[in-house]
Amino acid sequence: MAAGPALAAAPADGATSGHPTDAGFLRASHQGNLTEIAAGKDAQKNATTDCVKKVGKVLVRDHTKLDADTRALADKLGVDLPVAPSKEQQDTLAAVMAKAGTKAYDKAWLDAQAAAHEKTLARIDNQIANGHNAQVTAAAKAARPVVAMHLDMVRGGECHAASAPHAIHAGNGGQAATNLAADVPVVLAVPALAVGGVLVAGGAFWAASRIRRNDNR
Repeated sequence: MAAGPALAAAPADGATSGHPTDAGFLRASHQGNLTEIAAGKDAQKNATTDCVKKVGKVLVRDHTKLDADTRALADKLGVDLPVAPSKEQQDTLAAVMAKAGTKAYDKAWLDAQAAAHEKTLARIDNQIANGHNAQVTAAAKAARPVVAMHLDMVRGGECHAASAPHAIHAGNGGQAATNLAADVPVVLAVPALAVGGVLVAGGAFWAASRIRRNDNR
């Protein structure tokens, strides 16, 4: 199916419907990956338990690879991606980060990750069931076991770092993951996420990353 122009014209909010568009799925996946990379980086810095720190490291590693594949596919299909997580995602990150340095941080982080990965898994299943573009659906199928593994690690707001494998196996986009992983500086935006949910410097950093990506096309 020739999907370039059709995907590029798809509405940004399509992925939130019961039958998500392929372009909407890619956009939502990218925003989710940016969020998980930022959350994982923050957990490595602020979590009080080794388990949560380890899970955070896994999220950064895996979502960096997943996002490289997502971005490569979006570029191929002509889909314009958002430059930052959604406002809801930013607010959730800020609320968790506000608890840094307290005993409440780890629990809040795990709860947020459990909820986020449940939503991501549901979105993936919708794409697998209702997607029109074979490449996008294949990407969803490749991402599913990784996201399911992450959910097992945080399910119920409890930490289960022992569930994490040493590495994930990329699908057809594995080479893209290797080539593009270094171009995901979003993790550096975490310290700029101000308490209260306002992403100022962080948003600018995501935008700068977007500009660099477009220049490389």
